[in-house]
Amino acid sequence: MFTGIIQELGILQGRLRAEKSYQLLIKAKRVLNNIKKGDSIAVNGVCLTVADFTGESFAADIMPETLQASNLGNLKQGSQLNLEQAVRADGFFGGHLLSGHVDGVGQVKRLTIEKNAVIIEIMVDSELTKFMVDKGSVALNGVSLTIMKLRQDSLMVSLIPTTRQDTNLDNLKVGQLINIETDLIAKYVYKILQKGENEKNGSEIDKNFLRDNGFL
Repeated sequence: MFTGIIQELGILQGRLRAEKSYQLLIKAKRVLNNIKKGDSIAVNGVCLTVADFTGESFAADIMPETLQASNLGNLKQGSQLNLEQAVRADGFFGGHLLSGHVDGVGQVKRLTIEKNAVIIEIMVDSELTKFMVDKGSVALNGVSLTIMKLRQDSLMVSLIPTTRQDTNLDNLKVGQLINIETDLIAKYVYKILQKGENEKNGSEIDKNFLRDNGFL
């Protein structure tokens, strides 16, 4: 699990391809403290497993599905990456609960400067916005943010100077893809309510069937 509080900006050094493997090589330092093989690091909000590391970089396995479902496949060598270690039991929980499983990608529609803030509008599929609410939480490239305004096919967030300084969101340009993870609790609540509605409809169908066939 993660919190959406970015610990470090890493640099994509390259891709390591073999016949049956694909890895990203990422330059980092702070997130490598107390790390070991098999540990999880969120890279632009995507939970990746550390396959190998040195004091200055780490290699992470990545699946074809992950490349297709996130913006990691579109990144160029030298790109900045938001990095966060998996939260530890004795760690500080400062953002909101994240799984590191990206729900989809959005596209930057508009960037607006408003005094000391930068407002970002992102086009997003309505299948994702159903798990969002105004003033609720969302993760963009792994950064925990509050939704400023929500529409059926877009959302707006406001970046304070600290967020812009400490994450790669300050580098966003119109048209760029961004990883989105919706609120974990909202997804569970939606699933429970949907299941309850289906069961309710199912029970009514069963009663009608029994009635039509002379059992009620």
